[in-house]
Amino acid sequence: MHGYGIMQNVKKLTNGRVNIGAGTLYGAINTLLSKGFIAEYKSDPSKKEYIITEEGRGVLSAELSRLKELVKNGEEILEGPNE
Repeated sequence: MHGYGIMQNVKKLTNGRVNIGAGTLYGAINTLLSKGFIAEYKSDPSKKEYIITEEGRGVLSAELSRLKELVKNGEEILEGPNE
């Protein structure tokens, strides 16, 4: 996706709760590029587009597992002790 597309997708995925500004987005993109989690993708020379790398997929998978564990722990706390 290109930058504007990313901003729109984040807004859609969060049902409008998160609205990323251009400065925040491009700062995050630069960080992800420098860590090798995304790479530039050249499909349209007039736009800068990005794609997730294999390393980025690994990091995303690990983060998703961590978040699932947090949700599971939170649900167990809300349910209370099973005595």
